[in-house]
Amino acid sequence: MRRRVPGFPRAATTAAAACLALLPTGCAQVDTTSPSAARGRAAAGAPARFGTVDCREAKCIALTFDAGPSEHSARLLDILKEKKVPATFFLLGKRHIEKYPELVKRMAAEGHEVAGHTWDHRILTRMTDAQIREELKRPDDAIERLTGHRPTLMRPPQGRTDTNVHRIAEEEGLAEVLWSVTAKDYTTTDSALITQRVLAQASRDGIILLHDIYRGTVPAVPGIIDALKARGYVFVTVPQLLAPGKAEPGKVYRP
Repeated sequence: MRRRVPGFPRAATTAAAACLALLPTGCAQVDTTSPSAARGRAAAGAPARFGTVDCREAKCIALTFDAGPSEHSARLLDILKEKKVPATFFLLGKRHIEKYPELVKRMAAEGHEVAGHTWDHRILTRMTDAQIREELKRPDDAIERLTGHRPTLMRPPQGRTDTNVHRIAEEEGLAEVLWSVTAKDYTTTDSALITQRVLAQASRDGIILLHDIYRGTVPAVPGIIDALKARGYVFVTVPQLLAPGKAEPGKVYRP
């Protein structure tokens, strides 16, 4: 049986799927900054590369996973380690960070970027300022306790955001990260189909959205990685994709 993301009633899941089929921003038109624009805004004298990759020259792509950790995440981390691929994880708090703290520590220890996806996957644009702040702060507080590093990125549930969310994110020191590739892995357990969907949409500077909570997703990851490497892609975290630029709090990033 397909598992629903916590906080998604069945009707909302259906609506979200229809919405995300149209726009990766969850049916909201917002001003976004592309990775190439972020790199172009880097201050004069910024280092030429972030770590071992310079995405101004390399054909970079970012692999991101939402709504974990889950019972599938350990296997995913094994795959990423074997393939030498860094990823960015946008984690949920309730029933995830609190249930799998050792996996959160492992993600950070193995060089992945760890960020928040809210505490309970509630739609931020429907909440009061105090509620938005709480949804953003609680997972970040937990991540900081576990890893020693406070997140600087976040991903709003369903990609739904607005100027009010931007303002509060800025106050919390967070940049919002959307995506350009979605496999809609919440609609299928067919790993081959998930792979096909990702490969059909992949492009330079792309940000791939997957969920390590669904049964069909993790088995698709090795094939996705191998196929994209064969096309000349280099996998990076979201901060590496933007470097030598840096994610600015309150800004929204999407290819």
